[in-house]
Amino acid sequence: MPGRYIILSLAVFTLLFSGCDHSQRQSNSTKLTATIFAEKIKALPSSPIVDVRTPEEYAKGHLINAKNIDWNNSNFEKQISALDKSLPVFVYCLSGARSSSAADKMLSSGFKEVYELDGGILKWRVANFPESLDADRSTGMSKEQFDSLVHSDKLVLIDFYADWCAPCKKMKPYLEEISKDMADKVVVIRINADDNQTLCKELNVDALPCLQLYKDDTLTWSNKGFIEKPAVVAQLL
Repeated sequence: MPGRYIILSLAVFTLLFSGCDHSQRQSNSTKLTATIFAEKIKALPSSPIVDVRTPEEYAKGHLINAKNIDWNNSNFEKQISALDKSLPVFVYCLSGARSSSAADKMLSSGFKEVYELDGGILKWRVANFPESLDADRSTGMSKEQFDSLVHSDKLVLIDFYADWCAPCKKMKPYLEEISKDMADKVVVIRINADDNQTLCKELNVDALPCLQLYKDDTLTWSNKGFIEKPAVVAQLL
């Protein structure tokens, strides 16, 4: 009987300890809207801002004073170890997936406070907050050029994507199938969001992947996030 009591007590203690640890971790990694993220950065000017996208993405525009530490680089853990773990840290990526994984890694590595930009830099851009940009960087396709693309006697399905977006990659094969199998009635156009930031801002593309369907120059349907092929085809019939 005493032995059973000890085992039960240990089990309860372990459960309580695990629960406390989980709740503490959840409270320390905080997702913030673009507006609150910007306000928090202003309130904590000494805290590092970490952009966990690839160097190629970073070069096309990033938050002012952000340090680029690529989540997919094998040296990620070594690079973040050079930061002061006692300070709060801000982290973001394109749409939020990589920054969430990076925040978990930072917390497990000893950082005390991690603030994530909910929705990534896409939300930041739509909110029209400042970025650090190369002076000669092309803004990509104009709205006038886009309008000419959707001007067609067929349905026009626009796919806003990014090379580093996993759901975008997953949808690409079936969008190519639709382009081939339904060529008599549908035109499929893929637009790289990183290369067309101004256009995305004008069209309120703040999450990827993003599909937009146009008929007679008019937007008739849109979807943000991953969607299966049958659901897309149903909109084209």
